[in-house]
Amino acid sequence: MSVRLRRARVAGCLLFLLFGGALGAWTARVPAIKHGLGLDDWRLSVALLGLAAGAIAGQLGAGRLVDRFGSVRVAGPTALLEGVLLLPAAYAPSLALLTVALLVFGVNHGILNVSMNANALGLQRAYGRPIISSFHAVYSIGGFAGAALGGLCAHLGWSPRGTFLLVGALTVVLAAWALRWIAPEPPAPETAAAPTGRLDGVYLLGALAFCALVGEGAAADWSAVYLRDNLGGTAGFAAAGYAAFAIAMTAGRLVGDRLTVLLGPVRLVRLGGLVAAAGLGAALLVDDRYAGVVGFAGLGAGLSCVAPQVFSAATARNPGQPARALSVAVSMGYAGFLAGPVLIGAATQAVPLPVALALPALLALLVAASAAAVRAPAPVPRDEDRDEPHDRRPEPDVAA
Repeated sequence: MSVRLRRARVAGCLLFLLFGGALGAWTARVPAIKHGLGLDDWRLSVALLGLAAGAIAGQLGAGRLVDRFGSVRVAGPTALLEGVLLLPAAYAPSLALLTVALLVFGVNHGILNVSMNANALGLQRAYGRPIISSFHAVYSIGGFAGAALGGLCAHLGWSPRGTFLLVGALTVVLAAWALRWIAPEPPAPETAAAPTGRLDGVYLLGALAFCALVGEGAAADWSAVYLRDNLGGTAGFAAAGYAAFAIAMTAGRLVGDRLTVLLGPVRLVRLGGLVAAAGLGAALLVDDRYAGVVGFAGLGAGLSCVAPQVFSAATARNPGQPARALSVAVSMGYAGFLAGPVLIGAATQAVPLPVALALPALLALLVAASAAAVRAPAPVPRDEDRDEPHDRRPEPDVAA
């Protein structure tokens, strides 16, 4: 393996690290920003909607940019801006300006998401073996690191402005390092999956990403509520649910590439969906707080490799415009992450929360049932191969 290729992989990891770190730092300082502007939950949700809308818009538009200019030219400036664009949110004096600031940050965040994944998947083609899950593991680690840094700043009495100044400086350093070593992705190989420019099959992959990320969103927003209000855990214990989910997801992604080689993408996604459904489903039936923590860990482990496999398959579905296909899958997955908490919250108006939490388990079963969608398409035969008769036998070795 060449030094250039190894450095390019480090550069990709740095992009995923700063991407997760910036978002983790923002999440840790949301309460301080809410308090500083005197916002109630409803008005805060309006600002967060700006972030979500910006991210989806950025993801949908990023595909065409990457296909036209290449992932490096798109990821470079957005990586440099990722942490810097958090600063306006800390300085916003009103709800309206906070919403605008988060909208702009969301657009940049969404574009970086697609472009760095496109670069990572191109690097995977250059390696000739699965490596995409390792990038997503680094993203998870970055989220932990960013949240921890934000929490430490809050503990030290730093304002969100000071926190985001520090985070912005760190992201610029990481981005500059990444840009020294990052390499353009090689062209996607032609496949028989779909004619160039069409998105046949990509929407099914996006639906799988949606189903998987509903579970991620549900774990983030409802695990602590379930463990505390329904199972009688303390506030500290309730936090263990999402911690178990996140740790299991990171661990699953760290070994995901090896599992892809061992099992293949289809079996890995099918097994992951079954593990996620069985883990959370069994925990809900047992109705015990310790079982609940284990159940969320099972959900995280099972879902850990679904999104990387879906994104990898999406780029192969549209070889002429792989980033455009990737942007569709990424956007639909992100929509699932946003919709999961809302869907479960709406369901609690009719059924108890433990029943509503069965939704991620059921969707994980759907992922398992539809795992064949991530099967790699057949390569297009070379021109000389098309002319060969199918029953032709190799010539005997006369020298033998």
